[in-house]
Amino acid sequence: MPCVADWLNSPLSIVQGIFAQNGPSPDWEKKVSEYFTEKLKENNATNWVPSLNDVPLHYLKPNSLVKFRCMVQDMFDPEFYMGVYETIDPNTKTRVLHFGKYRDVAECGPQQEIDLNSSQMVTLERQTFYCVPVPGESAWVKEAYISASQARVSPSTSYTPSRHKRSYEEDEDMELHPSKQKEQHMGNIGDIHGCGEPKRLETEASAGHQLISPNCSPPLDLNFPLPGEKGPACLVKVYERWDSFKVNDTLEVYGILSVDPVLSIVNNEERENSSSPLDPVQCMDTVEEQRVHSPPASLVPRIHVILAQKLQHINPLLPAFLNEEESKSFVSSFMMELSPLRAELLGFLTHALLGDSLAAEYLILHLISTVYARRDVLPLGKFTVNLSGCPKNGIFTEHIYRIIQQLVPASYRLQMTIENMNHSRFIPHKDYTANRLVSGVLQLASNTSLVIDETLLEQGQLDTTGVHNVTALGNLITWQKVDYDFSYHQMEFQCNINVLITSEGRSLLPSDCQVHLQPQIIPPNMEEYMNSLLTAVLPSMLNKFRIYLSLLRLLDYSISDEVTKAVEEDFVEMRKNDPESITADDLHKTLLVARFLSLSAGQTTLSRERWLRAKQLEALRKARLQHQKCVNGNEL
Repeated sequence: MPCVADWLNSPLSIVQGIFAQNGPSPDWEKKVSEYFTEKLKENNATNWVPSLNDVPLHYLKPNSLVKFRCMVQDMFDPEFYMGVYETIDPNTKTRVLHFGKYRDVAECGPQQEIDLNSSQMVTLERQTFYCVPVPGESAWVKEAYISASQARVSPSTSYTPSRHKRSYEEDEDMELHPSKQKEQHMGNIGDIHGCGEPKRLETEASAGHQLISPNCSPPLDLNFPLPGEKGPACLVKVYERWDSFKVNDTLEVYGILSVDPVLSIVNNEERENSSSPLDPVQCMDTVEEQRVHSPPASLVPRIHVILAQKLQHINPLLPAFLNEEESKSFVSSFMMELSPLRAELLGFLTHALLGDSLAAEYLILHLISTVYARRDVLPLGKFTVNLSGCPKNGIFTEHIYRIIQQLVPASYRLQMTIENMNHSRFIPHKDYTANRLVSGVLQLASNTSLVIDETLLEQGQLDTTGVHNVTALGNLITWQKVDYDFSYHQMEFQCNINVLITSEGRSLLPSDCQVHLQPQIIPPNMEEYMNSLLTAVLPSMLNKFRIYLSLLRLLDYSISDEVTKAVEEDFVEMRKNDPESITADDLHKTLLVARFLSLSAGQTTLSRERWLRAKQLEALRKARLQHQKCVNGNEL
């Protein structure tokens, strides 16, 4: 029976064994999937598999089993490959059958030739996804995944062409292998690679997401949605059920790492010969398309997928799938301590919001909100909060964002300045020359927290791009969709993004709920005050907050017929008493508040008590807005 080292370090030898036993029959592929699926279920075996998110590429052995936590940024056209092929030795006429699955380059010995006319040859199809790390993934998420990993890796000696490369953030690399990394830097300082400049030591993306490729062609754009993102991008080759995945899905893939230097050589030759009239097949792709679809493997590695699964969430403190039996005990035991935990979180957020407990209540409801269904075009469950009354200058919002970053798995702070509105790329668009989807800031994974800082907005003129960007933000908030630009038409991509808007007055953008901040304390030094908040909370309590917010948005919720009838009667009574100010929209909003209020207390059905509490919160919120309106005239 193969040992752990075999299926982790040499998965292709396992595949070869299964292929040899079952021949070219279709069963062999199914048996490969079953073998690795069973292996990964044993004794937390998933923690033994090295992750491209954590480990630099030069520490990973080529053709070993790896995993990658990622978002599908783009889908390329399907490609054909030799699923089964036959080689022949010209001297001895010996024929050998090979599999082409999980490989980029056909295996062929020095004395062998591929028989392209063999009756045994089978041509198959696979799909290629361009995948990037989850945009805006929090540092605590990365650290938790790293600490849970039991993978044993060391610098690869068989992969010298990219030993000077790096695939993720320098600080993480230094933490994992400080002495080895120091040696690595020392050993490469003097490397010169034919372009007259020292070779880049790193493959991490700068704010422009660009890398220098080995042949000194123009910089390679890794196409990350958010500026300043770091980490590897991968070409993920999917062999089955690829139609069950879509752009922006969050996946965890397990597969065979391919970083064959031959790929770079072949691609460079193709680019050099692309203008040749002799080979019309090579001329079908533009140079730009070849660069994007076949980048150097040392910069954009390939993963040949054996197992891929959509992730319900990316919180490493929670079981990956809550519907499994072993996860149910975790959920039930956690729910037992929910009430005191909610009180702790409310206190923590009240301090963060300068003593405003009402704003803290609404922030909790916002953080556990999620789109749970769609009725026609209307997304149900979205709860965009506009926190108005924030100090103007962005410092307060920056600190609130830092606290949210510590609580949620993925987030991004969008600074709404005239400069950013007019010059940032919010909407992804199709580049037909390179045949790829060029990412934009609003290409985010589900359940990402987007904090829009409107306190930085100054007077100025929005140009055409700025107007389009503001419109895109409005559509995202109202309809939970982004219309990607395909030049000749727009394509709608649904999303599920939690949007929090901080503003001085009422936001220019739409929102589901405006809460006006009423600070009870004004700290003399905001930075010291916010830092002391984070240092005062115990790491164990912070982890409980993180579990709380992720878990509650995954729970089911329902309203019984009895409570529905009571709510309807209550609404009719409210309309009788005050027909002018109570609308159907108010009912919908109060029901939404009641939903998240119930879930925040661990209740999956609406009770009379929660309904009354929701009405009370809404009354307090409206009274505060009305008071502010009286103070400032008509301006909120």
